[in-house]
Amino acid sequence: MEKESIYVLEDDVNISQLIKYNLELNGYKIMLFERGEDLLKEIENSLPKLFLLDIMLPDIDGLDICKIIRKNSRTANIPIIMLTAKSEEFDKVLGLELGADDYITKPFSVRELTARVKAILRRANNASQTDLSNEPIEYKDICLYPESRKLYKNGMLINTTMKEFDLLKILMLNKGRVLSRDFLLNKIWGFDYYGETRTVDVHIRYLRQKLEDNDATPSYIETVRGIGYRFVDDDSLG
Repeated sequence: MEKESIYVLEDDVNISQLIKYNLELNGYKIMLFERGEDLLKEIENSLPKLFLLDIMLPDIDGLDICKIIRKNSRTANIPIIMLTAKSEEFDKVLGLELGADDYITKPFSVRELTARVKAILRRANNASQTDLSNEPIEYKDICLYPESRKLYKNGMLINTTMKEFDLLKILMLNKGRVLSRDFLLNKIWGFDYYGETRTVDVHIRYLRQKLEDNDATPSYIETVRGIGYRFVDDDSLG
């Protein structure tokens, strides 16, 4: 069985070697990069199953790398975990807004790192294996294809992250029903996720920016104050 590959962008040699050693012990294939430009060149040739990106780098900021990965159709759906020495909420939220799936604040334990990596890859693999039907989920001008994991609006392809796609899918499958933040967090991110329900709000906001004609007055995903979110249907309008 071919090992799942992980690209690690980290300029601290001690940290990168620690990551490489421990993840290889768990059966992953690790490729290390100290510079963002080198990683971007490599993905022109081959793609990993997961990116681990340090935020603070000497050349291209890790957040900028995250944005580039998400804008590239070949890498848009590959999970990203951000590594950061900063603990401020602003940095965490910004990373999620730019398309990261998770973040780990340094210093971190090897056990925590391994658990996060396993959880992200397990959910990604489960998503690709369980979406056996490619029957579209449709609402007006939005069309979502589960198996190919593609989203269209007015026939135009919209790039989404893995979490954005899964979040929209569960909302569309439950059109008209109010889904709580806790439910969405546990369903999409899993019980082993260390974040808070604000993570859901960040991803909803990013989805609205991609879907809505005016994300300030959303017409697809409604906020139900104090509870969570609802994808509208014709019966819930008005």
